[in-house]
Amino acid sequence: MSRPLHRGSSGAAGERISGSSNDFWDSQMKDKTDKEDLERRASSDNNSIAFRFPIRVLFPDSSPSKHGNTGNGLASDPLIASTPRSRHKLALLLLKLSLILIVILALTGSFWWTISISTTSRGRVYHGYRRLQQQLVSDLWHIGELSLGSSRLRDLDFCPQEFENHVPCFNVSENLALGLSDGNEYDRHCEYGMRQNCLVLPPVKYKIPLRWPTGRDVIWVANVKITAQEVLSSGSLTKRMMMLEEEQISFRSASLMFDGVEDYSHQIAEMIGLRNESNFIQAGVRTILDIGCGYGSFGAHLFSSQILTMCIANYEASGSQVQLTLERGLPAMIGSFTSKQLPYPSLSFDMLHCARCGIDWDQRDGILLIEVDRVLKPGGYFVWTSPITNAETFRRNKVNQKRWNLVHDFAENLCWEMLSQQDETVVWKKTSKRNCYSSRKPGSGPSICSKGHDVESPYYRPLQACIGGTQSRRWIPIEERTTWPSRANPNKSELAIYGLHPEELSEDAETWKMAVRNYWSLLSPLIFSDHPKRPGDEDPSPPYNMLRNVLDMNAHFGGFNSALLEAGKSVWVMNVVPSNGPNYLPLILDRGFVGVLHDWCEPFPTYPRTYDLVHAAGLLSLEVDHQRRCTILDLFTEIDRLLRPEGWVIIHDKAALVESARALTTGLKWDARVVEIESNSDEKLLICQKPFFKKQAN
Repeated sequence: MSRPLHRGSSGAAGERISGSSNDFWDSQMKDKTDKEDLERRASSDNNSIAFRFPIRVLFPDSSPSKHGNTGNGLASDPLIASTPRSRHKLALLLLKLSLILIVILALTGSFWWTISISTTSRGRVYHGYRRLQQQLVSDLWHIGELSLGSSRLRDLDFCPQEFENHVPCFNVSENLALGLSDGNEYDRHCEYGMRQNCLVLPPVKYKIPLRWPTGRDVIWVANVKITAQEVLSSGSLTKRMMMLEEEQISFRSASLMFDGVEDYSHQIAEMIGLRNESNFIQAGVRTILDIGCGYGSFGAHLFSSQILTMCIANYEASGSQVQLTLERGLPAMIGSFTSKQLPYPSLSFDMLHCARCGIDWDQRDGILLIEVDRVLKPGGYFVWTSPITNAETFRRNKVNQKRWNLVHDFAENLCWEMLSQQDETVVWKKTSKRNCYSSRKPGSGPSICSKGHDVESPYYRPLQACIGGTQSRRWIPIEERTTWPSRANPNKSELAIYGLHPEELSEDAETWKMAVRNYWSLLSPLIFSDHPKRPGDEDPSPPYNMLRNVLDMNAHFGGFNSALLEAGKSVWVMNVVPSNGPNYLPLILDRGFVGVLHDWCEPFPTYPRTYDLVHAAGLLSLEVDHQRRCTILDLFTEIDRLLRPEGWVIIHDKAALVESARALTTGLKWDARVVEIESNSDEKLLICQKPFFKKQAN
């Protein structure tokens, strides 16, 4: 049995070895040449593989070697059996692979670190970005208004004639086209085209209103939009008898239908238990909300008794109650009970008055009476004059009797006490006790609003079917409040309700007393060096023209209003609290003033040519601090709409903002002058007067 051969065939080997010496030499030389070629190819192949597949060194190829077999039959390994030159190449290869590995690890670590940062710090980064964005908007607002281009500085055009009495946000025909009905077409809808980029001209025959108090009883007919038929058919009690005398409308004190407003006011006082209307103040009545006020005669009569009456009525394209009341120099604004809450805080007025105001209080499950209850102070009065309340009518009209019973029963469920009923007038008194609501029979009357729904200062919020204001710290019966005029200066405990200290109000009062003295000396055309002196006129004493209706666009505590009254100025002030600022409107109303919450990026709910003086202290700074959807030019265009010809504008703000505003007055065609403030170099005054542009008749 022969043994297996491990090293090849002996016969073949013997033949090669036993050959001649020349053959042996040739064979050796050939082997040597083949070996060198083989090494060169191996080195070239290894370098190529190292660049194409750098990971190969970690996972050696297990396939048979192309270098052939070693003497023991195993594949030869060039990493073990190599020359010094090949070892040098191997070191370089390993170095390259190490660098590539380091780069891969660095990139991987950076990727995971980025993911970690983005997940753990996303909230902080986002809030930081929001702060930067808000600051950027503020800065751009400054820069944009300070560096207005020529296109923005050009004079604004005048509006077409149909804009003479236009009120943005109140477009009945457009609202009807949008499908609004059931009275909602008369409501305020600011989402539908609210601004115009033009200046509203007065009517052709417009005249400057007469000075107060003459202007209260006589107005120019051309200044308002009303027809002769509307004058003659004015049947409301508080419209009184109006007489058309050539170019004027005269409001007389007597009426053919009633005994007159004086007797009517006296009757209401007696029904409350007072001697006459001059005793309203002693009974705690200072502010009255007059719903559907006619032409303001009820408030005009009570003004002499220091009673402040705010008229509200629906928008009317012609014969507007609000427009005529304002033309008489009396407080008024457009307001509607149709679908939204009024922009007043809860517990705002001492009395609500409705004399044939056109509201059906028995409709809509009493929700309109709930809104009356919300704005009425504890112990306040609701006075309603209507044919429905006349007991003689019940016998002849069962429908009216049913309507009266609905109102009567609902008022009882609101914890109102009916004090008296005479002829067509009935007077209720709101409860002064909160526990009255909880003592009602279960299921009788509307429920009390929850804390989340009882918003103290709503801004045109939908009407609520629950009783509001019961959880307010301001629940103080009117008979327990300090009477007017002491009421204008709340004591320490009263101020604590609003989070204020007496020192804050005292400092504010002193500031405004000084400001009013300075303002009054500036309100003269003589402040403008280029203002022409009127032929034949002496230097006018400030203020030159009628100054009666005042609009304070950023009222704060109501200090400007208080200072004007203390200075003996015969004005009334509409105190506006911006919806984006600190809300001290409850304090203003509790002090015995009138006011409203408003967003100044929306048009104010009133007619053109409403105010004689518009005052804005700190308003521009307030608007800059918020991301706004309107500009200073939008704001000033609205001021121009509200301002009467020859009316005044006073802007008190930071110096940079005042200079910015000054640049805009050129486009508005206002006379303007910047005034330095000695006590404060960081702030300035901008005093402006709107010229009287007369439109030529066609």
